[in-house]
Amino acid sequence: MVVVGEVGGPSKRFALVNPWFFAYRCIMSKIGLPSRAAVLELLLGEDHAVHANEVATRLGVPQTSYPGLLRMLDDLVFDGLLQARDGHKFRAVARGKAKATVVADKRAEAKGAPVGKSGRRERETNENDAPPAGYTVSDAPATRGQKAEPTAEKAADRGGAREPRANGKEGILTVNARGFGFVSSEGGTDDTFVPEDALGGALHGDRVIVRIVGRSSRGAEGRIVEIVKRGMTRVVGTLRRRGKSAWLEPDDNRVKGPIVLNAARDTEGEQGNSGTDGQAAVVRITRYPENPHENLEGTIEAILGTPGELSVEAAKILVMAQIHELHEPNAVAEAEAYGTEVPEEMLRGREDLTMYPLPTIDPKDARDHDDAVWVERSGDGGYRVIVAIADVSSYVKPGTAIDEEAKVRGCSVYLPDRAVAMLPRALSSNLCSLLPDVIRLCLAVDAQLDAAGEVKEFRVIRGFMKSQAKLSYENVAQVLGFIEEETPPHPEAVRLLPGLEVAYELSRLLRGKRMRRGALDFELPEPKITLGEGGLPTAITKRSQNPGIKKAYSLIEELMLLANEVVARWLVEKKLPSVFRVHLPPDEKKLEKLAAMCALLGVEFDVAVTKDPKTLAELLKGFAKHPLAPVLNSLLLRSMKQATYEAENLGHFGLASKAYLHFTSPIRRYPDVCVHRTVHALVLGAKPERDKEKLADAALSSSQNERKSMEVERNIVDLYRAFFMKDRIGDRFVGTVSAVVGSGVFVALDDPFVEVLVKLEELGGTDYEVDDVGLRVVGRRSGEVISLGDSMLVEIADVSLQRRSVLGRRVLGARAARANLEKKGTELTIVDDTAPTQRRPRVKNTKPPKGSKNRVVGSRTPKSPVAKAKSVGTKKKKPKSR
Repeated sequence: MVVVGEVGGPSKRFALVNPWFFAYRCIMSKIGLPSRAAVLELLLGEDHAVHANEVATRLGVPQTSYPGLLRMLDDLVFDGLLQARDGHKFRAVARGKAKATVVADKRAEAKGAPVGKSGRRERETNENDAPPAGYTVSDAPATRGQKAEPTAEKAADRGGAREPRANGKEGILTVNARGFGFVSSEGGTDDTFVPEDALGGALHGDRVIVRIVGRSSRGAEGRIVEIVKRGMTRVVGTLRRRGKSAWLEPDDNRVKGPIVLNAARDTEGEQGNSGTDGQAAVVRITRYPENPHENLEGTIEAILGTPGELSVEAAKILVMAQIHELHEPNAVAEAEAYGTEVPEEMLRGREDLTMYPLPTIDPKDARDHDDAVWVERSGDGGYRVIVAIADVSSYVKPGTAIDEEAKVRGCSVYLPDRAVAMLPRALSSNLCSLLPDVIRLCLAVDAQLDAAGEVKEFRVIRGFMKSQAKLSYENVAQVLGFIEEETPPHPEAVRLLPGLEVAYELSRLLRGKRMRRGALDFELPEPKITLGEGGLPTAITKRSQNPGIKKAYSLIEELMLLANEVVARWLVEKKLPSVFRVHLPPDEKKLEKLAAMCALLGVEFDVAVTKDPKTLAELLKGFAKHPLAPVLNSLLLRSMKQATYEAENLGHFGLASKAYLHFTSPIRRYPDVCVHRTVHALVLGAKPERDKEKLADAALSSSQNERKSMEVERNIVDLYRAFFMKDRIGDRFVGTVSAVVGSGVFVALDDPFVEVLVKLEELGGTDYEVDDVGLRVVGRRSGEVISLGDSMLVEIADVSLQRRSVLGRRVLGARAARANLEKKGTELTIVDDTAPTQRRPRVKNTKPPKGSKNRVVGSRTPKSPVAKAKSVGTKKKKPKSR
């Protein structure tokens, strides 16, 4: 592919596309860079933030190595030894740790061993100083004009050594905006840290082979030796056009830009589909870089519209996550071919469960119904429970287009105004959904429990059912007397009241058992977005914490947990591999941070007790009585490892369960479909799937898709929050400090339920810094301490839709005092006791503050990559002296 406006051969083109090549080479060779110890010593001797230019001058760093110095400073920030301030300023923090690092580095240097970024001694030949010689790429999108990726075999021909696959582990690369990355892999192992200079040609989302080269404070550290499959095929961003040149500036700062666009964009499609400068666009990648220094190349696939519109910004998030709202036509055709009713031949050999009421109980806005329950009292004072689950696997069969797409999607994604379903609508909303008064296929757990709630016996049924009611949590809560409503109770809920009462009684029994064995119960509020005309947010509040509705939700939750656990134990007893839900014990390093916070608050906390879920559950109960319970719960939750899907049973720490899996939501989760296939085979006496590699692959992709969907849902909520607050610049709110980060503090507001970032420089002074523990902000001169849980009066200063963030500034003085804010250990200083508050008038249609992502560039527009390249190295002519 030829770049528009290029001259000369490939090397000339390379320089034009990426003018920072020579600077990068200087960084890689570390020409003129000081040691980490020298940088730390300089900054330890200062009591204020020092600009990187001053560091370079005082340490004699040449201009060509300045980018390398910035990178070194950034690494020291990542290690917690420095704190970054705006404008490339840095100051030393964690001084004890920094001094110890200086001593260790000097000792290493004295022994003649070079010191790496992580402070560990590196080998004489540092493998991280240069990218690997070659990469193997398979299954990459093959498009016309795309150059082939260099394979390891070809690299070996050119003098590069092929890395044995056995020396590394396979996983998905997640790139951080600061350049480094992490590779996650199956098996519950920790992620592998990959420095920027060890990424090679790998991009965010790629499936790669990473080779471990050492260990540091970050854990395992490695470098990419092979690219197995490209994960990113499309990129969203802002279209730029200058003359005959065009490129895309990616919105995702984890993607290296600019992406140079094919000249054919102006002739292909209706009106060229090229859009205009400044529009949001989707670009399909047509050529991946052959080495880390080249640019991506692509062609425009779609123009989304004007940046800043809610629908456009939401579409960007979905595109960046590669989530497609429309299903593949062949998958839709397969789903629709089943029709709208269950045919007679599919009922043969199945057990008839239509005599049981089996109501579905879901939220009011539920978009699918894949579980129904019924509980009745047995003659011996125990209980009989039937949990019926939609039989999706009878329609989604291995090797079909529906199955392939469901595996790629992994799960449904729920947005404020709609759901992006894992399955085509013909299945998710109709044939697989347990709608009332229609026949539906199901797999059911029929369990007999004694009066103490212990399972005596059970069986798993291949059956068909007919739900007699579609109830909501509110319907159940009202009929059980948990809440009062002005409207009369749901007639079907009234008819089914005796069974619902027994079900609630059993759910209390099951919950008590679960809590006694050590299951963790976190109480964290979730946002609820109310939409008005045009789908725009009109309110953002905390989702209902009504105790009565929570009781109705708990009724269903406990019965679902019971069914999942029964099936998991059954498969374990049969020694069958499957896709299990695994939750490993918490990270001790993260728990140490929680222990430090508890020490500050006077709360007893012993890290040793967290190894046992039962003692940890007791600690969590103790938090409930503390005034900072939400903060403590949040810190403890962040200390937990994320639950994943695995092909072998490793237990579930959070539920204090020895065996657990997901069986109850096959419409919206692919792992449940895999479990259903194993259950079908067992019930029919057939041979279940025993290929652990296939199951491990399904488990890994499901874990990754779950993370992706959670990130998308969180980003969409943050976008709606930012959009809701964009007309509230200048308004003031009282909130609570909910998190401390390197750049400042997050303040959580109750109404609207939004988090506001207050940067260190907006706290009312210039000398605030995060303490060594990372839990408080301290004023060096004033001695003021801002801790988690403190109240704060904030004024909304700016909103960035692209970053999905709300920025604020702290309001001090009498105005804060009148807001009845209390500081722990200090008193508010009254700086304006008599002067009236001067409210800043709200002015619409004005330019946002400088630096805001919403700022519209006027006459000054960015140069094209070619123009930038031409300007590199040019100097302004000095005027002649007179």
